Amino acid sequence: MIFVTGDTHGDFTRFSTHSFPEQRQLTKDDYVIVCGDFGIWDGSKQEQYWLDWLNDKPFTNLFVDGNHSNFDLLGQLPVGDWRGGNVHVIRDSVLHLMRGQVFVLAGKRIFTMGGASSHDIDDGILEPGDPDFKRRRRQLEKRRAHYRINHISWWREELPSDEDYETARRNLDACGWKVDWIVSHCCPSGMVDIVGGERYGRDRLTDFFEEIRERCDFDYWFFGHYHGNRVLMQRYILLYEQILQADPPK
Repeated sequence: MIFVTGDTHGDFTRFSTHSFPEQRQLTKDDYVIVCGDFGIWDGSKQEQYWLDWLNDKPFTNLFVDGNHSNFDLLGQLPVGDWRGGNVHVIRDSVLHLMRGQVFVLAGKRIFTMGGASSHDIDDGILEPGDPDFKRRRRQLEKRRAHYRINHISWWREELPSDEDYETARRNLDACGWKVDWIVSHCCPSGMVDIVGGERYGRDRLTDFFEEIRERCDFDYWFFGHYHGNRVLMQRYILLYEQILQADPPK
């Protein structure tokens, strides 16, 4: 079985047996996919504890990256070939599904493409090496500004590189632009207009997803980022706290 959920932000309590009792029937050949902002932040002891806790669960935990991921840490992890695509191996059964990949899980062909634009940086990105860093940070904190710090709470890799787009196109070409499901963090531009209102804008990634939306033959598109649980136009599934069995028995 495959279950899908939205952003966890490092809080994995939704995967407790109390909150997710279905896991009693699962094995490592069953999967729970997180649609971005999983919670690879700082490599702290607390973070390592929770990753070990997840690894001990009966299922295999998978995730695409979001815009709040420590890409410096992700980039240091070993890359493995798994179920037809590339993954970063966090733990034996905690895997990062890399960008532009096509995996085959439980008989489903799944295209994955993480990343998204941060929308809580209206007041800028601070550089830790800036001689004026401390003063500027105090001023921003005082007025509760929306800012982030480069390589600490923000990474330019939050959006895909040219190579990521090339990889995605190549892998979609290889399968004739036909998959069962798409898993991402943000959504196509046409869907942004529906779920985001004025808060979220279009960018190169959402426009690329709009191209995929028009060209690709797929059944369902699962995404997070927008902190809601909604079904749009029958096959676009926005998830946050909800854990959805993606292909329930008929």
